[in-house]
Amino acid sequence: MTTAPPDPLVGTPRPAAPLLAPSPTSRPRPTSRPRPAAPPAPPVRRLPLAVGLLIAVALAGHVFASYGAKPGVLLLLGLGLGVALFHSRFGFTSAWRQLVTVGNGAGLRAHALLLGTTATLFALVIGAGTGLFGSTPEPSGGPLGVGLLLGSFVFAVGMQLGGACASGTLFAVGSGQTSIVLTLGGFIAGSTLAAWQFDLWRDLPAFEPVVFADHIGWFGSWAVTILALAAVVAVSRAVQARRNPPPTGPVPSAKTRAARVLRGSWPLATGAVVLAVLGGGVLLVSGGAWGVTSAFSLWGAKLVSALGGHPETWSYWQKPANAHTLSSPVLADKTSLTDIGIMIGAAVAAALGGTWALHRGTPWRTAVAAVAGGVLMGIGARLAGGCNIGAYLAGIASGSLHGWIWGATALLGTWAGLKLRPVFRLANPKPGDGVC
Repeated sequence: MTTAPPDPLVGTPRPAAPLLAPSPTSRPRPTSRPRPAAPPAPPVRRLPLAVGLLIAVALAGHVFASYGAKPGVLLLLGLGLGVALFHSRFGFTSAWRQLVTVGNGAGLRAHALLLGTTATLFALVIGAGTGLFGSTPEPSGGPLGVGLLLGSFVFAVGMQLGGACASGTLFAVGSGQTSIVLTLGGFIAGSTLAAWQFDLWRDLPAFEPVVFADHIGWFGSWAVTILALAAVVAVSRAVQARRNPPPTGPVPSAKTRAARVLRGSWPLATGAVVLAVLGGGVLLVSGGAWGVTSAFSLWGAKLVSALGGHPETWSYWQKPANAHTLSSPVLADKTSLTDIGIMIGAAVAAALGGTWALHRGTPWRTAVAAVAGGVLMGIGARLAGGCNIGAYLAGIASGSLHGWIWGATALLGTWAGLKLRPVFRLANPKPGDGVC
């Protein structure tokens, strides 16, 4: 009879694991591997960096001079969001894909940190009731109904086909990823189509928004949100411990911490906190939460108008707030400013990290999936009243029930989207992979 050697760690206190660390497993599978070391960052791409910085400076100068300090600051916040999104590779599409396919919850725990930090800042800013430039910060509450359920489900299917979420599409385009340019084109087309056919879905059954602060105050709303997020973290760690998934793949990184500030890569936790602070800045400056997809409807309508169409006659653009946006310049639109800033900021960050490149030779199936996924995301975002940023992040951070429903339904849509990916020869992570 063979006796197992004693475990030298029995009875020894273990150090606390970081919030975003992979969950511990008692019996690693033979196929599991440690996370590979990050490859060194390539040299700085000097020409793309110079072009990106020139565009950023010229555009910022134009916006400040022509439209004032408030739009100018929003553009600067967008530039910062682009840098943070790229350097941390902060994603929603891949995080949900890894969670559903192999049980890796690191990305979801990064979402929880982003959501919790943003909720804390929102409670402070909205609770104070005063923003910058005369704005009055307001929570993002959305109706609870058929549009929310259909839209979030369709959006999640689309992002698994298109390869990126709303924010991910912008920073991927900025970094030169050709296939995601197709996703962005489909995104704009779908958003425009949904605005054109607004009368088909405007009266879908729905209940009024439920914002927790209206019932239990801002402190109570914040406490409920933090407790719920803590439960999400605990469940994700338990699931990950049972499934023992492969680790996430590393990305090129500078050697020293000082260099990584400018050249990347950043830990997910760092990206989450920086994104929360910048998103809180958008609320403080504009009075509204950070959003992405409403700008795509505007860009599409401007294009239709330039081609001789009359989007101003559509019911969607006859709503007073939307009519004002359509009649104003694109650079006067809050969401357009942050979206454009994200793409330029990501381009600068990718050039600094040495990874900016125009990817060529996109397979036709990937191209079809990218366009189709973009169209589905555009339609879904309008039906649900927002995307992974404007509904999921802003909703949960505002203490709105619709944000939680959006997230839960998007997980179901993610599962459906993963079933469709093989049709376009798009790979899904597998338990035996070295990385996911």
